[in-house]
Amino acid sequence: MSAKLAVTTLVLAGAMSTALATFAAAAPLTKAEADAAMAAKKEKCFGVALKGQNDCAAGPGTTCQGTSTTDFQGNAWKFVQGGTCTSIDLPNGKKGSLKPV
Repeated sequence: MSAKLAVTTLVLAGAMSTALATFAAAAPLTKAEADAAMAAKKEKCFGVALKGQNDCAAGPGTTCQGTSTTDFQGNAWKFVQGGTCTSIDLPNGKKGSLKPV
């Protein structure tokens, strides 16, 4: 195998691996994952997730987990420790919300 072919094969394998990981991360939460979070006393907190790091519900034009398009997007939520959502300070002077903002 030539060095050029070996490098091309490695680059292609890396690209495929990245694509598959991205697809897996963007999948909706499974019922088991959501149930586990609720059992751990987590709550859905809107407006606190960073771009691409939401747990679900990122609004129109998005599919679900990992699809928020901006930091602190008001209609995207992340699981946080129960009872802490509304005390989370955000850079824009707002706080986390239990409802979409």
